[in-house]
Amino acid sequence: MFSWLKQIIKGIIIALGFILPGISGGVLAAILGIYERMIAFLAHPFKDFKDNVLYFIPVAIGMLLGIGLFSFPIEYLLENFQVYVLWSFAGAIIGTVPSLVKESTRESDRDKIDLIWFWATFVISGLGLFALNFVVGTLNPSFLNFILAGSLLALGILVPGLSPSNLLLILGLYAPMLAGFKTFDLFGTFLPIGIGLVATFIVFSKLMDYALNNYHSRVYHFIIGIVLSSTLLILIPNAGNAESIQYTGLSLISYVLIAFFFALGIWLGIWMNKLEDKYK
Repeated sequence: MFSWLKQIIKGIIIALGFILPGISGGVLAAILGIYERMIAFLAHPFKDFKDNVLYFIPVAIGMLLGIGLFSFPIEYLLENFQVYVLWSFAGAIIGTVPSLVKESTRESDRDKIDLIWFWATFVISGLGLFALNFVVGTLNPSFLNFILAGSLLALGILVPGLSPSNLLLILGLYAPMLAGFKTFDLFGTFLPIGIGLVATFIVFSKLMDYALNNYHSRVYHFIIGIVLSSTLLILIPNAGNAESIQYTGLSLISYVLIAFFFALGIWLGIWMNKLEDKYK
């Protein structure tokens, strides 16, 4: 019983990676000591199948509980303190970047191709995501679009350091996702996101394992480019996105608070990465 309770608590903590932009589910799984086993299970699901299923069932239960518990306060904060919350999220994301940069050169030194990968990804993804809202508007919270959300959340687990929630903010799916989580909308939110999660795990777990083993530096420079461009975009007002940040009516004290929460977010991101290095 104690073992199950411990695993449920781990799942509740990992749920933060689904809810909070700047927090990676993969990083939290690494801190809690289950990342490597999780990736091994996803890449080779039939190896030690029974033991792994029994191990991860309480983790999954904890993740569902955590999603329900954390969704309401985050939704409330976004509705009432949007600017401060988004700058805090951005700070947390920026705080993880030094760790991503360090990780990018763990297997090999940085070369010109890596830099091209980074700048091309940063510019193309930034322009593409910014223009997306003007071309198609924000995505409606449909079954199909929540499958996409699930896929992005899965990538946040498969790739430690990658936080998909800022992409969901840009796409306009973040607030509807929180609303569905808060009310435990089983068929409209949890089911399609679960489909996206499972499908992405099946398709990309071995692919990600192969890419990281053979193109480690290229993959991480690609990730850093997306992380920085998407973080910048959540701080820029976008007329094509009803959920984008708004700075109207802010006072001087408000900007001081923005700076404070941004610095606090950076500290949190750095602290999380130190924990990952300590317990990885």
